[in-house]
Amino acid sequence: MTTSDWSRRGFAKAGLGLVGAAAFAGAARAQAAPKSPVSLAIVDVAGNLALTKPAIEDYAAANPKLVSHVAFSQAPAPELPAKIKAQQGANRVDIDLVLTGTDALAAGIQEKLWIELLPAHQADLPDLAAIYQPAANNMQSLAQGQGVCVTYYPSGPLFEYMPDRVKKAPATADELLAYSKENKNRFLYARPANSGPGRTLLMGLPYILGDADPKDPVKGWDKTWAFLAALGENIEYYPSGTGITMKELGDGTRDMIAATTGWDINPRALGIVPKEAQVVALQGLHWVGDAHYMCVPKGLPDDRLAVVLDLMRFMLRPKSQAYAYDKGYFYPGPAVKDVTLAMAPQASQDVIKEFGRPEYEAMIASHPIELPLDAASMVTAFKLWDQRIGAAKSKG
Repeated sequence: MTTSDWSRRGFAKAGLGLVGAAAFAGAARAQAAPKSPVSLAIVDVAGNLALTKPAIEDYAAANPKLVSHVAFSQAPAPELPAKIKAQQGANRVDIDLVLTGTDALAAGIQEKLWIELLPAHQADLPDLAAIYQPAANNMQSLAQGQGVCVTYYPSGPLFEYMPDRVKKAPATADELLAYSKENKNRFLYARPANSGPGRTLLMGLPYILGDADPKDPVKGWDKTWAFLAALGENIEYYPSGTGITMKELGDGTRDMIAATTGWDINPRALGIVPKEAQVVALQGLHWVGDAHYMCVPKGLPDDRLAVVLDLMRFMLRPKSQAYAYDKGYFYPGPAVKDVTLAMAPQASQDVIKEFGRPEYEAMIASHPIELPLDAASMVTAFKLWDQRIGAAKSKG
């Protein structure tokens, strides 16, 4: 059976639990494989390397004839599209793979920056519908064939707070607004265009508030925009990224911030936020799923693309996926089904045991999980937030 046959049938149908190493090692298409090992440049605009870097390093170590070196870098999501567009305009694309959330994925789709991966390269990838867990398979639809989902989690919106400073956590949207008025500048969230908790809050509020159309930020979010404007009157500023909000919660500058499952667990595990911090969901919670994607800029030569596609396939193995539990950053993390915590490195198991929340399993099971906005609507929502909410108060 050829490598493409393995891919088309999916890992589950291979009867191995995961595809054997022989099926992966050096599996790049012979007609396109590079004549000598290549150095790969991978840009992360989502914090995804915390979940996938070990798997990428495993791949490089297992394939010295294909990969000589991997250069990792990170950048803010809003800055990446312009950089790629400039490289493409100069016919000098030096980024082989982008690891992104729905933000830069959406912007890249709108700007036509990404190579079509599906169905153009279906034969080089696994049968995604066969290997993904259902919610991750739903998230894959947002990629419009221009990205491949590599990690997934139900996200939020959640609200994290210090119980010694917030004696009664808000249970409804009205109570959150009242809390912000009574405790001016003690609540914070980051700019949605560059923050997972920020954009999850933005997209989750229309469900919580019962807005006319949660999928239409222009005509269907009257309640959401009014609520965010009122909330903003009691917010000092909007940071450029989530990490700042976590730091300010940890150092006592803020008492409550927007969060997600992963952004709750991971900063406490790292000691940025005190372990005793608590989380609350508002009445009417609909989870807004989130995912990270592997995207490839247009202009990549075929021989390098062959290696990147092979790397993608490798990163979707259950063994590679188990790294996604990490230190809870994107909890749970794996996009592929049947990848349990017991398969993760012991360090990950220890972190989740100590800092995870047993109630998350029931919360995830008992509330609907919604898809984020599609690419065009998400870009529109970010622009509207920047114009209507963040313009006067955003800073780094």
